[in-house]
Amino acid sequence: MAGVDEVGRGALCGPVVAAAVVFPAALFAADPPDWLLRTNDSKLLSPARRESLAPRLIEAAEAVGIGWSPSGEVDRLNVFQASQTAMRRALAALSPPPGFVLVDGLPLRGCPFPHQALVGGDRLSWSIAAASIVAKVLRDSLLRFCDRVYSGYGLAHNKGYGTAEHCRALNALGPSPFHRRSFRLQSQRTLFE
Repeated sequence: MAGVDEVGRGALCGPVVAAAVVFPAALFAADPPDWLLRTNDSKLLSPARRESLAPRLIEAAEAVGIGWSPSGEVDRLNVFQASQTAMRRALAALSPPPGFVLVDGLPLRGCPFPHQALVGGDRLSWSIAAASIVAKVLRDSLLRFCDRVYSGYGLAHNKGYGTAEHCRALNALGPSPFHRRSFRLQSQRTLFE
């Protein structure tokens, strides 16, 4: 059974990143390890906790798949469709393919595997929570790199989300190639019209 989740839907720049995680059944046969008990929705964990858990989760997993939808695809499809695309790509990257999938949130359209959507699934399933953490750590790492390439937006700190600092930088610098063109600021019809 795989758990799948995505991160980055509400950001002004960068990809939507998804991860799918399959844990071996033996991991749950005895008392769960302490690090698994600390696994939860990535939004509820500090960056340091996520960074320390991600390697353990990957090492313990039977399989991990990563998928993403870049900024241009988010603009072309819309963020919901891009998120669904990223999750399907993460599942397609799993080897062997899963027999069943738990999806955080809404049902996954076009999922080639039997699946169940769980609202708040990243707080209910360790495999979904692990996928949330792996995707968040990967996306945050990418945004820290992009902060060096596209300086001035504070991407290492805001991770591409619409903080006041980021919005001021967008007004002063305009968008980078990494920014989504379809997102809106309060005073604009679209972000970069």
